[in-house]
Amino acid sequence: MAKEITLPTKRQKAQNYNPRLLVLFGRPKSGKSSAVASLDSNLIIDLEDGYRALSVMAVSARSVSDMFAIRAAVQRKIKEIGKLPYRFITIDNATRLEEMCLSYAAQLYRNTQMGAKWGLKRDANGNLLLVDGKPVPDPKADVRQLPNGSGYLYLRNALKEVIHMFMPPMCETLILVCHVKDRQINLNNQESTEYTVDLAGKLADIICGEADAVGFIYREKNKTIVSFAGGDGTLREARPAHLRGKQFVIGESDENDNLKMDLSQIFIDDDKAGASE
Repeated sequence: MAKEITLPTKRQKAQNYNPRLLVLFGRPKSGKSSAVASLDSNLIIDLEDGYRALSVMAVSARSVSDMFAIRAAVQRKIKEIGKLPYRFITIDNATRLEEMCLSYAAQLYRNTQMGAKWGLKRDANGNLLLVDGKPVPDPKADVRQLPNGSGYLYLRNALKEVIHMFMPPMCETLILVCHVKDRQINLNNQESTEYTVDLAGKLADIICGEADAVGFIYREKNKTIVSFAGGDGTLREARPAHLRGKQFVIGESDENDNLKMDLSQIFIDDDKAGASE
C-alpha cells in the first residue's frame, strides 16, 4: 500500500545548520592545511604528505583502494564505539584525488558493455595479456582520452562516489581541501577571470554545487581569512545562514610568526542551529 503524504499548508521556517560538505580552496601557502589542522576531532586523509609538520590525526592514502580501506576502518570504529569517532573528516586535496580516481574511472567504464575490452594490456600481436586467466588492466589507460569527452562521465562518477563515501553519516562535516585555478568566463558579453576549484571539466561546478558551503582562503598581511562572499570573480557560496555572504578572520600570526587558528565561527554549536528568521 502506498504511503499517504500530508501536504504542507504553510511555509516552514528556514533552518541554520553546519555544512555537510564544505569546500575550502585557495592558493598554495594560503593557510588551508593550518586551518583544518586546528580543528579538534578531525580525521585528515592526507593524499600528498602535507601534514608532517603539523600535529594532527592523519592517515595517508595513495590509491582509491586506500580510500575504501579507510572508509571500512571508520565504519568498524563507528560500530565498535556506537558513535562517530570523528566530528570532521578532511580530504586534502581534490586535485590529487581526481588523479587517484582515474584508475577507478577506468574500472567503471570496463564494467559497461561498451568498455568491457578497453584499457587492457596486450602483447605485441594485439592479444590480451592474461594472468591467472584474467586480463590485466593497463595503468596508463586514461578515460579522458575517450572520444568526444565521453570518459569524463566515468571520472565524475568515480570522484563523486569516493567523496560521498566520507560524507554524513560517516561524520558531521566532510571538508574537501582544493587548489585554485583561473577560469575564463563570459560575463555580460565580456571575458572575465574567475577563481575556481582546480578540477577538470565540469567537476568543479558539480562538486561545488553539491557543497553546502564553498569558502576561499587567503592571507592578508598577518591574517588568514575565509570568504563565502561572492561578487569579485571568485567562486564562493554558502547555504547556511551564518556563512552566507560573509567572511571571517580565522587565523592571525604574531611578530614571531606564531599562527593561531580559530574556526569556531564556521561551525556553530547545536544550540545555535535550528530555525533562522
